[in-house]
Amino acid sequence: MHWRDGYIAVDWGTTNRRAWHVAPDGQIVAQFDDDIGIMAVPPGRFEQAAAEVRTRLGDLPMLLGGMVGSNRGWREAPYASAPAGMETVAKNILWIESGRTGIVPGISQQGISQQGAAGADVMRGEEVQVFGAIAAGLMAPDGLVCPPGTHAKWIRIAQRQITMFRTMMTGELFALLSRHSILAAQLEADVTAGEAFHAGVDEALAGGDVLSGLFRIRARHLLGEEKRSGEGASYASGLLIGCDVRVGLTLGDARHVTLIGRPDLCALYAAAIARAGRETSMVDGAQAFLAGMHQLVETL
Repeated sequence: MHWRDGYIAVDWGTTNRRAWHVAPDGQIVAQFDDDIGIMAVPPGRFEQAAAEVRTRLGDLPMLLGGMVGSNRGWREAPYASAPAGMETVAKNILWIESGRTGIVPGISQQGISQQGAAGADVMRGEEVQVFGAIAAGLMAPDGLVCPPGTHAKWIRIAQRQITMFRTMMTGELFALLSRHSILAAQLEADVTAGEAFHAGVDEALAGGDVLSGLFRIRARHLLGEEKRSGEGASYASGLLIGCDVRVGLTLGDARHVTLIGRPDLCALYAAAIARAGRETSMVDGAQAFLAGMHQLVETL
């Protein structure tokens, strides 16, 4: 069976896996998602895990993106070097089975740019979303893009190429603080883009001391100065996302930022970016990923 007869696209991350059976015209025939991320696959069992995907979705050619191509995944796919466009990524697909099972390589950035804005960095998966959003007409071929997440990215796009990017460990830091820090009890509530969130964003955007601000969450709780129970989580998220946005916006002078990812997380970033005086538009992450994989398949 050939790619023109349909294929399987897999977004295989650290903790989750999503897979789609895609028809030749790009329409979704079937799909599933589970918690079989790369960390859940024992050494030497990736071939079996990939075979299980075909069992569920059909005996079709398969293209995989995300952390499955990392040094902790099935097989390490060497990065394409920035600046890079869709064609460069397609040429560097790592074939597990020639023409039948391939891993998208991701993109790397080495050294310091001429502007000194960003140094060594890597991405896996976000490049598929960015190229897909451009190909589908969901964003302009030039500008600033931010896929928020565990490791948020700020990506500069020029003439349909990823030219420079920067990674922020915002989501991972919030998760660590909420599970393993002295603040854990104050960070249990859901994060909302309300007064406490905005206060944290504004403090970070103004160049405030984020580390000190985080400890003040505990101090206010001990001293009975919390305005409302549960505001600590939103304030902490605002501090971290505000810092993320303040630094990320230095990657370009664009007045508009395209956000790609989960709607709830993109909404928090949109609120923070609005406090910084910039406009945003949001693109669904799964839609962008599928559009990117379809464009890659069309180049094969």
